Amino acid sequence: MQCYTNDWGAYDQHVDPAFHTVGKCHTQEIERKHLTLRTRIKRLAWETICFSKSISLHDVVTGLFINRYEFSLNV
Repeated sequence: MQCYTNDWGAYDQHVDPAFHTVGKCHTQEIERKHLTLRTRIKRLAWETICFSKSISLHDVVTGLFINRYEFSLNV
């Protein structure tokens, strides 16, 4: 599995160099996906009216969103 990180020294000790890429190019793409996820699924934010304490409900809603957003699947 490829890892995209900053230049912190601990990564050199724990991540195989063949799978480690230093830089912000791919990190920005990943952070953008996380921001989209948080923005579109309001129930993941604690202070919203939609928040639920049920972990299984979070899993289902997040899975449905990812299937629709990433794979264009209507599940």
